[in-house]
Amino acid sequence: MKISEFTDQLRRRDVDVLTAIEDNSAELADDALLERAGSLGRVLFTQDIRFKALAEDWQRQERRFAGLIFGHQLGGTIGQFVKDLELIALASDSGEWLNVVEYLPF
Repeated sequence: MKISEFTDQLRRRDVDVLTAIEDNSAELADDALLERAGSLGRVLFTQDIRFKALAEDWQRQERRFAGLIFGHQLGGTIGQFVKDLELIALASDSGEWLNVVEYLPF
């Protein structure tokens, strides 16, 4: 799935989205990207299972990060992921996601 499909649909729903490409951080190593998102107070969404494993490792080590939402590529449609991400954006604030790894779809 293309990230632009997610971001376009989320932005049409007035969800504040920032991609790693837009932030000029797409080339960062995963741990540096997790740190970057934390410094921005941004929860990450990924479909990369290795990135999810990294965040879970940080949880076990009690390393601080802003939160991660994982959606397996075979786990749902773009529409399902967008609806869940919109709900999360509307119903929570970034502070609630500190050191949390969540799986989509709900």
